[in-house]
Amino acid sequence: MKTRLPDVPPPFSSGIVSAPPELLSVESQRCVGRFVCFSQLQQCVWKEGGNFTEMDLVVVLLLLCGAPVVRGYGSGLVMDSCEDMRPRHGQNSPQTGSSPFTIITEKSTYSAGEDVKVKLQAPASTPFTGFLLEAREVGSQTPVGSYTVTDGQARLLTCSQRPNSAVSHRSNSAKTNIQVLWRSGTSGDMKNIEFHASFVQTYSTFWVDVKSPVLNFTGRSSQPGISSADCGVSKVCLSKPSNCDPSVSSDCFFMSAMLSSPDGAAVRYELAGPSGGYISFGFSDDQHMGSDDIYICGVGSSGLVELQHAFSTGETAPGLLPLGNVSGVETSMEQGVIRCSFTTINIISTQRTSGFNQTYYLMFAHGPSSNGRIQFHTGTFISSEKVDISRPQAVQQSGQPYIIRAHGALMLTAWMTTASLGMMVARYLKGALTGKNLFGKDVWFVVHVAVMTVTVAATIIAFILAFSHARDWSGGAHPVLGCLVMILSILQPVGALLRCGPQHPKRFLFNWSHALNGAAIKVAAIFTGLERIDSSADQWMMKVMGGFVGWEALCYTLQEAHFRWRVHSTDTSTTVLESNKIDGLLMVLFLLGNLPFLVALLVGIGMSEDD
Repeated sequence: MKTRLPDVPPPFSSGIVSAPPELLSVESQRCVGRFVCFSQLQQCVWKEGGNFTEMDLVVVLLLLCGAPVVRGYGSGLVMDSCEDMRPRHGQNSPQTGSSPFTIITEKSTYSAGEDVKVKLQAPASTPFTGFLLEAREVGSQTPVGSYTVTDGQARLLTCSQRPNSAVSHRSNSAKTNIQVLWRSGTSGDMKNIEFHASFVQTYSTFWVDVKSPVLNFTGRSSQPGISSADCGVSKVCLSKPSNCDPSVSSDCFFMSAMLSSPDGAAVRYELAGPSGGYISFGFSDDQHMGSDDIYICGVGSSGLVELQHAFSTGETAPGLLPLGNVSGVETSMEQGVIRCSFTTINIISTQRTSGFNQTYYLMFAHGPSSNGRIQFHTGTFISSEKVDISRPQAVQQSGQPYIIRAHGALMLTAWMTTASLGMMVARYLKGALTGKNLFGKDVWFVVHVAVMTVTVAATIIAFILAFSHARDWSGGAHPVLGCLVMILSILQPVGALLRCGPQHPKRFLFNWSHALNGAAIKVAAIFTGLERIDSSADQWMMKVMGGFVGWEALCYTLQEAHFRWRVHSTDTSTTVLESNKIDGLLMVLFLLGNLPFLVALLVGIGMSEDD
């Protein structure tokens, strides 16, 4: 028996096709034209000629309705495969032969908190489309450590409730190389590990639980062993703070050079310092950047520390050079500290000098990087004199330029002494000096205007000195705060000239804005400025500045308390003269306490080393 379907023009040629949406129903199966539509699966079967036997219909129903539901994970969200690492590809079984894909690690050992670069490699002719990667202790099925991805084809997963403990694909595009960064934990009972991966080539062809060689846990950091030992004995060393040891202090910027061959042709360089971007050193004919031979250790686009060779042209980013004859490169980045060591027989070459047996200024610079490209440095220091790296010595830094020392001294004196004095006179000695005239004005007003004029003038001069030296935007918070202080300094006298009368109902707005204008910003600017020039290991200038601020706050509190007591007091036993004497004594006390702090910081600025 045959069933004849109504004749309608066939919209497709033959085979199994997707049904038009208007022919589908969620709850029923419909026959329209030459299609038998099974809406639940959204599939239509069309047979040439439109003639179906009952057996044809039964077979089609069994094939379509009995087909298993298949779930694909082209997006890489394969968390349900975390434990057994097996793709959910229906009844397909993994391949039993050896995998054409391999897991490559840059190290055979690891230590607590260490980064390890991991690569998934495929032959060029046999790419994979999907993968799942985990690190596990030998014999365990629980992932350990965490990953960082720098490849746009990879994504992070949470397995066993541990964020970023696995990596998978983002799409089912063909892949021949995936590189990720794995970081070990920093605590707990750590053991030897293996990297486990599953690779998918096609829906029915995949390999499960491919393993890397075992990485042995050493318990010790495998970072380059850089220290200040033998400085001046067998190594030339330059550091900031002076004579610091990078193996002891994480705040030590350090470089060293040591001849490593009898003929003096090979030199071993070491470099260390806290930075999230890069650290670098160079050889120069003078103490200014430009025409310098430079080596850079920085975080590359892969997230790993890489060594680069470059030549500085001064105002623009250094031009990269071939790395040349370099060997024994060791790099690491742990807890925000970059370390790098290498041996080279490259000839040092600047614009005017070349060769090992010459003298050069040593320069050190550090700063941020973006996608492997170094940005403008945030800190530098330079040797005080030219150095021959074949003669071991501990090199001293050059001091801060005199123009920068003058900038610091002017700003410190202006905002921690004269500005404070001017504000206190206007606030607390107005009553004591009212009625006493000088140049036709109250004495307190003349003193206030004089010291505040000195403050603004010193600020303008210091501002000009700093920018005339830098000739550019030096980066960091200090220049921003300095510009704000400069703007507010100009607004102070302008606001004073435009102020309303003493009896005006809005006068209090001027009083408060005039008193508080820039108070917090000036302190922040001084702190950030001292931080740039204080190269001591214990940052003593910052501590003295903290004491300075505390002393001023105490004096302001005492003056304000006495002022309010005098205004609201009903005690007639204390005369106006006695009250004025107390104000005067508090002012003298402030100046006597202010002077030691000021002198100490001025001496520190005078002795400051180069930034």
